[in-house]
Amino acid sequence: MNVVLSTAYWPNLHYMFYVLNAENVAIEQFENFQKQSFRNRTTLLSANGPLELSIPIKKRALKELSKDIKISYQENWQIKHWRAIESAYKNSPYFDFFEDDIKYFYSQGFENLLLYNYEQLNTVLKLLRLKKQIVLTTNFEAELATNKIDFRSTIHPKVSFKQDLSALEFLMKPYYQTFENKFPFQPNLSILDLLFNQGLESKVYLQQKHVV
Repeated sequence: MNVVLSTAYWPNLHYMFYVLNAENVAIEQFENFQKQSFRNRTTLLSANGPLELSIPIKKRALKELSKDIKISYQENWQIKHWRAIESAYKNSPYFDFFEDDIKYFYSQGFENLLLYNYEQLNTVLKLLRLKKQIVLTTNFEAELATNKIDFRSTIHPKVSFKQDLSALEFLMKPYYQTFENKFPFQPNLSILDLLFNQGLESKVYLQQKHVV
């Protein structure tokens, strides 16, 4: 299975399912950037329920390629995002194990959104002790070859992951969540939710060898 994905900020589990189970993974960098998508937002589970975090971006033109999107620092979003992550997961089983690697992304300045997300994704793979090469596309293909599966638009806040039968069973399978005493199981959150709550077992949870 070969897949093409959009860039994503701390990707959700639907996205990570294909990162781990696809033979080849490419991140699209020549598409027109889409607002209100996972490209610059992620969802955590906080003490008050699901919490969406969004990276502000600099918009200079009506249409810009994902590879050209710059992060805005007019507001101090890094402090806000890290405080939200820390508050949500400081009492999770594996927060102390991964804290420094995740906090790094909130203590450094990053100009380019796609490269920021790309480094995060590779960090997740490193923490899970997985050796997997994720490539960036070299050109835009409106219609992908038959040997590639296109998830650039289908892994999207406005598209239900329940439409994806390949991933549905896995995505609905509960795992321990920090605030499970307050809320029913919340599926398909940020990879951070799974990582802080399951540690290296996240790899087992995500890998489904029967997928074709």
